[in-house]
Amino acid sequence: MKYPIRYFPTLSGVFFIILFLVSLLNGCASMSPPSRTTNLCAIFEEQPQWYDYAKEAEEKWGTPTSILMAFIHYESGFRGDARPPRSWFLGFIPLPRASSAYGYGQIQDPAWEDYQRANGGWFKSRTDMEDVLDFIGWYNHRSARRLGISKRDPKHLYFAYHEGHRGYRQEVWRRKPRLLRVAKRVAWQAREYGTQLRGCESRFKCRKFYQFWPFCQ
Repeated sequence: MKYPIRYFPTLSGVFFIILFLVSLLNGCASMSPPSRTTNLCAIFEEQPQWYDYAKEAEEKWGTPTSILMAFIHYESGFRGDARPPRSWFLGFIPLPRASSAYGYGQIQDPAWEDYQRANGGWFKSRTDMEDVLDFIGWYNHRSARRLGISKRDPKHLYFAYHEGHRGYRQEVWRRKPRLLRVAKRVAWQAREYGTQLRGCESRFKCRKFYQFWPFCQ
């Protein structure tokens, strides 16, 4: 009589299964927006690694953290899987989305591909906060160089981000009342974030074991 062969997972196999499930849960959690999206201190309290990512992008490309985070606030509401809404034909047949915008920064395919070619980031993702902050910093750096926009001018940086460099040069944004209103809100939110961050930034600096005074201030 033959008995069925039974397979039991090894200890290492169980470990990798648990590790995969934990990483999957963490990935889902990281897609959820912070509970208080208008308060930058509260955002960084919930997601302290976002502070590190934003400061890295600021130091690399020159756009202040407050402006980087204000862009994400108005582009996606801090939802990593955000996409434009889909229309439906006859109520049940899905139609194409309005654009290819995706992720925290609502970055469209052509702009993302340009970024990947320029930075060698073929493994980067629009759903990864670190990569998106780096993209926004890179795009604003190009806007400053090509269009002469100050990296501390959130309103005009946002016009260029939203309409592209050609659209900005053609001043397409002047004919879009809704975009004008949103850009003003982005600028206001960036100022608010900047004020908030000045009052709490010390909590997020020098918090790692290898960061200590006087080398970290």
